[in-house]
Amino acid sequence: MLRKWITVGLASAFLLTGCNKVEEVQNNSDKPVEEEDKGVEAVEEVSKAFEAPLTGVELAEEPSGRAFGVMINNDPKARPQSALNQADIVYEVLAEGNVTRFLAIFQSEHPENIGPVRSARDYYIDLASGYDSLYIAHGYSPEAQEMLTSGVIDNLNGMQYDGTLFKRASFRQPPHNSYISYESIVKGAEQVGYDMTETPDSLPFYKEDELASITGEDARHVTVAYLKSNLFKVDYKYDSGSKTYARYSNDEQTIDLDSEEPVLLDNVFIAEMEHTVLDDSGRREIDLTSGGNGYLLQQGKLLQVEWKNIGGRILPFLNGEEVKFVPGKTWINIVPTNPGLEQTVTIQS
Repeated sequence: MLRKWITVGLASAFLLTGCNKVEEVQNNSDKPVEEEDKGVEAVEEVSKAFEAPLTGVELAEEPSGRAFGVMINNDPKARPQSALNQADIVYEVLAEGNVTRFLAIFQSEHPENIGPVRSARDYYIDLASGYDSLYIAHGYSPEAQEMLTSGVIDNLNGMQYDGTLFKRASFRQPPHNSYISYESIVKGAEQVGYDMTETPDSLPFYKEDELASITGEDARHVTVAYLKSNLFKVDYKYDSGSKTYARYSNDEQTIDLDSEEPVLLDNVFIAEMEHTVLDDSGRREIDLTSGGNGYLLQQGKLLQVEWKNIGGRILPFLNGEEVKFVPGKTWINIVPTNPGLEQTVTIQS
């Protein structure tokens, strides 16, 4: 009888132990699931892509660093230029006469050689301010000098740093031979006490799955003729393989002097603005604030838009809504309302 109770007791103990083990396994089986879920969330958080604020290009790390805008010469004697292919955004605007000049805004790339650097004008300063850029120029008009000395924008100018931060190239003649590097820009900012850490606010960009929604007139070759001057005539030619526009000046492709890499653009924005000639030297006043008509070129399509000045930035709008940019590089041509877009821009499908 005792043996029977021992046997029953052992069986009961086994059953209880087995149940406990089952419960333990079940309880433990929940824990790895929770840990696995946390792990997935952590992986997703780590793998979440950041974006460069002025190009929308995905980055592995959070972007940092202040934008800096450099005045770049576009006289034929200054071509080909250095670092235009590395700029996030380039504004092309008339200076004196029929000559255009560039404001190249950099943030995502830090070129070793930028130039030739040219003199400041008041409306370029206003455009650079829209990105809280450190403004780089060599020389200035009287209006621009007054703005710079009054402190409206942090700036470094070759008039004060010629031969130190700014270097003269021996293969070109003044005023087409002033160059600066990102290293010198940072050095100059440190000397003056300018902060170079604040990242600019991001522009709006399409996500990958939104690009198919881009519509407009077929525009594979677009010409911008500045006051009928062939020297400053611009052509944009679309390549369906890379989905970018190559830029040409006076029928020659715009390339980088140092690397010979072409300027390839994901967005070309052409904005019509009122221009007023101020003096016998041909200096201009340009209305950057009133808004007006524009064309936006993206992925082989041209969209008729309006432009608005939002916080100093010239941005495209359609039916009152801001139009997004394709991730990548952007070139903005500002043209006079007289003769206007229809007379200035030629579109070939």
